[in-house]
Amino acid sequence: LREYLLRGGFLFVDDFHGPEDWSVFHESMARTLPEFSIVDLPETDPLLHTLYDLDQRTQIPGLRHLRGGPNGSTVAAMPYPAIWRGIYDENQRLLVAVNFNMDIGDAWEHADWVEYPEPMTALAYRFGINYIVYAMSH
Repeated sequence: LREYLLRGGFLFVDDFHGPEDWSVFHESMARTLPEFSIVDLPETDPLLHTLYDLDQRTQIPGLRHLRGGPNGSTVAAMPYPAIWRGIYDENQRLLVAVNFNMDIGDAWEHADWVEYPEPMTALAYRFGINYIVYAMSH
C-alpha cells in the first residue's frame, strides 16, 4: 500500500465509525505512512471542487441508520459526527481521502432502493465522481 500511494496512487476510506475503528485505522496508517499526518480536509481542498463544488458536508448514512416510517425513510440520529480527513504527501498531493463516521458506499449500493433517501444518494455520487476525477488527474 505504501509503495502504491507514494508512486501516485490514491486511497478512499469509508464506512468506519467511532473511536475503536478510528484507532485501528490511525495505527494502520501510522505504520504505512509514518512520515505523514492525518489532517482535516480544508474547505478549499481540490478534492471537494474537482468537478462538483461540495461546500456542504452532509453526513451520508449507512443503511443501518435509516428508519422506515409512513412518509418513507428517515435518517436516525447518528452517534458520531461526520469527519472528512486526509493524508497529504510532501507536495500536498492527497494520498488518502478519509470519510469517517459515514457510509458513502451504502448510498451507492442502495441507490435503487426506494427506502434510501435520494438526496443522500445524489450527494454520494457527487463525492464519488470528484474522488475518481481527482485520483485520475493528480
